[in-house]
Amino acid sequence: MMHVLSTDGVTIAVHDMGGRGEPLLLCHATGLHARSYEPLAAQLVSHFHVWGLDFRAHGDSTAPDNDRFHWDGFAEDLRNVIDALDAQPISVFGHSLGGGVSMLAEHRRPGTLRSAFFFEPIVVPAVEGVLPGGPSAMSESARRRRRTFPSTAAALHRYASRPPLNELRADSLFAYVEHGFRATDDGAVELKCLPEHEAATFAAEGKPTLATAAHVETPTTIAIGTTQEGWTPATFGPAIVESLSNGRLEVHDTLGHFGPLQDPVAVAASIVAAGHG
Repeated sequence: MMHVLSTDGVTIAVHDMGGRGEPLLLCHATGLHARSYEPLAAQLVSHFHVWGLDFRAHGDSTAPDNDRFHWDGFAEDLRNVIDALDAQPISVFGHSLGGGVSMLAEHRRPGTLRSAFFFEPIVVPAVEGVLPGGPSAMSESARRRRRTFPSTAAALHRYASRPPLNELRADSLFAYVEHGFRATDDGAVELKCLPEHEAATFAAEGKPTLATAAHVETPTTIAIGTTQEGWTPATFGPAIVESLSNGRLEVHDTLGHFGPLQDPVAVAASIVAAGHG
């Protein structure tokens, strides 16, 4: 694991996930971490040298010492990692938060990204509060998450038996739990991404908008899952592609918002087929 200094006193953890070829950087969703995507990375290492970062307050990275969770801070995390890898421009895979942050980083510093494959990136219309119930609803849900378990086995059993994480492929769920908790002094385990930090990420300001996407020229695939089960970030997909000057839409109608962890084989095949890298 490599450690990279970012802004706000943050130290970002960067994981070398193996492989050969051009670098591909995995950027995770809110509440997850890079190693949650190990099953996806395993499908990509014959095509890319895969790296993954943990955004601030997620995984093995530290939280900002000033409680700054503005999206510009996440974009600074990403830019500092790319600079440390000396890999600009770099190809990226971004999921949800990771896709939105990657687009923001490219907008702030054109030429950062060589190409991009985003699964349901958070890129919103220009008006704040477009998420059902507003960002506060998702934030409050995150804040209520159970923080500790007697063991990782207990956490795995709970997550495997209830939505939404029961939708993950078994090895993806195992990777999320195995690397997403730290031991406590009393022998229990605690989430590395604390509920209050996940909540702060959901509530943070500065999310990229369709106007942001309009300034991004990077060849970009926007992949979405089903839109038949009520509102999800997949709903934004067509509008994002329409805003991009060099974007294409790909639909995985058997997957949900956790698609890259539900079917890493199919999503990896799409990344390779898209020719990004």
